[in-house]
Amino acid sequence: MKHLHCAVFGHNFQIKREVTYFVKEYRCKNCGKEMTINGNGEMVPLTTKYKHINSVLHRVHNKRLEKSQRWLMIED
Repeated sequence: MKHLHCAVFGHNFQIKREVTYFVKEYRCKNCGKEMTINGNGEMVPLTTKYKHINSVLHRVHNKRLEKSQRWLMIED
């Protein structure tokens, strides 16, 4: 029944996790289908390959944020 709702009305994606400012992981509220944004800005299914890419991207993004925040504290 959950898949029928998505087939008729379309998916109801909600943000599951913010990887960076632009890359996010989404999950359908009704059927549980998971999607993410690829390098071209298109929504693609969240496979193990994209899960790994997103986790590395998230780690790099956080390190850059920490480094820039430390740099701002030194300048002040």
